[in-house]
Amino acid sequence: MITQFPANERLTDKNGRLERGRAQELIRELVQLSILTGSGSPEGVIEAKITTLYMNTGGTAGSILFIKRDADDGSGDRTGGWILV
Repeated sequence: MITQFPANERLTDKNGRLERGRAQELIRELVQLSILTGSGSPEGVIEAKITTLYMNTGGTAGSILFIKRDADDGSGDRTGGWILV
């Protein structure tokens, strides 16, 4: 879910440059909407936030799309928690 930003809040300064803070937060969230890609399973390899999608470009039928469901495996390793969709 993308953070709600007030319509009247400026994201740029008077010279049109992006302001730090809120603008960076919005850009970070927009960038994370893309689907990550790579060859092989992301489990134990790719660190991402919950709800991130990953497409296995080298996959065969039945092992192509993964979703990040869990934050970590309990040990602090944030590369786990991927499930095959």
